[in-house]
Amino acid sequence: MYFAALLARTEDGWEASDTELDDVETLSDLADLAREASPEEDTVLVLIEQEDAWFGVVRVDGEDDPRIYVSDAAAAARSAYGELLLTDELLGREPGADDGPDLDSLDLDGTEDGESDDDGDDTDGTAADAVPHSPVGDSEILDDLGIGEKELRTLEAEDALGTIAEALGASEVLETVR
Repeated sequence: MYFAALLARTEDGWEASDTELDDVETLSDLADLAREASPEEDTVLVLIEQEDAWFGVVRVDGEDDPRIYVSDAAAAARSAYGELLLTDELLGREPGADDGPDLDSLDLDGTEDGESDDDGDDTDGTAADAVPHSPVGDSEILDDLGIGEKELRTLEAEDALGTIAEALGASEVLETVR
């Protein structure tokens, strides 16, 4: 189960809106969606969570490039929404090094989930194991909003968005769209 919401900072505080990501295909599309939520080019946070597995925060400030934080890259890599956030740059890979889909993760080799193919060759760099089971991205993404790097890194996936919203003073508006 996924939840995604936009939190836009306005003169009057934070405004929340539930958002569907079904039509979002790239990080650029997601940034454009966030920018539409704030015509004044104020800060917009896109909050995404997959129940008890991972959460992500995308911060868009006007026309600046989006800043991204993902709590567990490996868990997010197994998610269509997570793949939007896990750019080559975020994962420390050469841009364009993997131009196609990760065929190993699609189980097209005839093995069942959890089974390995007997040759054990994971040296092509496309295996899901190449994505760390740790946070990736800008861990200082919310520093100026009252959530430091240490606090962000210690949040648990099941209550992270609520904790973030509470620290921002936006828990009530976030709950209205949950």
